[in-house]
Amino acid sequence: MLIARPMAIMAGMRRVFRQARCGTWLTSERALGYATVLLLVELAVAMFFVAGTHGLIVHLPNPTTTDFVSFYAAGQQANAGTPERVYDPAAHYVAEQAATQAGIPYIHFFYPPIFLLICAAFAHLPYLPAFLVFQAATLAPCLLLARTILREPGWHTLVFVLAFPATLWNIGVGQNALLTAALFGTATLLADRRPLVAGLLIGALCYKPQFGLLWPVALVAMGNWRAFATATATALTLIVLSGLLFGWESWTGFLGIAAAAHSTFEHAAVDVASLTSPFGFVVALGGDAWLAYAAQAMATTGAAVAVFTVWSRGASLPIRAAVLAAAMPVGTPMTMFYDLVMSGLALLWLVRAGRDRGFLPWQKLAIFAVFPLPLLSGNIDNGNILVASPAAAAVFGVALYYAWGELRTRIAAAMVVPQ
Repeated sequence: MLIARPMAIMAGMRRVFRQARCGTWLTSERALGYATVLLLVELAVAMFFVAGTHGLIVHLPNPTTTDFVSFYAAGQQANAGTPERVYDPAAHYVAEQAATQAGIPYIHFFYPPIFLLICAAFAHLPYLPAFLVFQAATLAPCLLLARTILREPGWHTLVFVLAFPATLWNIGVGQNALLTAALFGTATLLADRRPLVAGLLIGALCYKPQFGLLWPVALVAMGNWRAFATATATALTLIVLSGLLFGWESWTGFLGIAAAAHSTFEHAAVDVASLTSPFGFVVALGGDAWLAYAAQAMATTGAAVAVFTVWSRGASLPIRAAVLAAAMPVGTPMTMFYDLVMSGLALLWLVRAGRDRGFLPWQKLAIFAVFPLPLLSGNIDNGNILVASPAAAAVFGVALYYAWGELRTRIAAAMVVPQ
């Protein structure tokens, strides 16, 4: 009896180890159940935050708002014929308070005048309807994109998209990461077979320039010059269009405020703990700016090398798309916790790759582990919670793991000598 019991424990541990390695325990039904539970928890947390921001839990000394007020105020300024004042922080702050209420914290606007094309359209609505319509209009294409990537006819993919914490963070703070993910994800989906349409979508990402950083690397690596040329032409067209509509003074203002934006992050004028990049991680830990930039330079270079390697070696579309999407929050310095929606997009592609070619050992467990990480990535109440950057790095690592597995298989197959 004394010997049999330890043997049974060891056998049980080996069985758990094998199941964790192969991932057979994580069936589609179980994954849906876990995602549903996570979503319910997130909705409860969201309701708590909504109540808290409206002073229903404790008294708030000052009113609060969301990032969307910055977009809405910019749109109103553009519609009023003063788009150049969007880039005057004092004037923009006055517009933000006029849109909501006096005393709210100032929300920076670092977007180029191209984004005013969208802001101005939504600013024709009252503030709350504009907020709701903007989030719904950007969430809907993401849901359709998820169904297309996973090749799922049903709507249970809605649960996975909403359960990924960055999605609700984005909606809660009123940001535009869902719009970015919709453009980015659809572009990767069409890059091979519809390069012109993909180029249009890539060019449209110039409203958030940092998310175009690695696209040229990918397109050059695979020699997709049609998409490259179309993306360039689209970006230039949007620049000219915004200049004609809003005046070139708006571009002068944007370039001026963009040149000074780095100091906002270097001196932690925003919550740098919520940055997804190594730059933000180092600054949040109190590191010097030079060290943060050095860490970011290495991360950006590594991300670019990874993207170029995967896209030039003929990897399958799911792997190329996963590596590119996962590299963005790591390789670009000024990306925030809500931009981890891109990491969620990478996970969708990794699930698709696993279904198409089989899951690698430990891959299901890795996806299961990194999926809920962005839940603690927002500025909950403590800037010392450093989760955003590790969460982005973890998803990037999982994508690289699967990419290396596929490329290694291709190399091994090519080395087989025909008999």
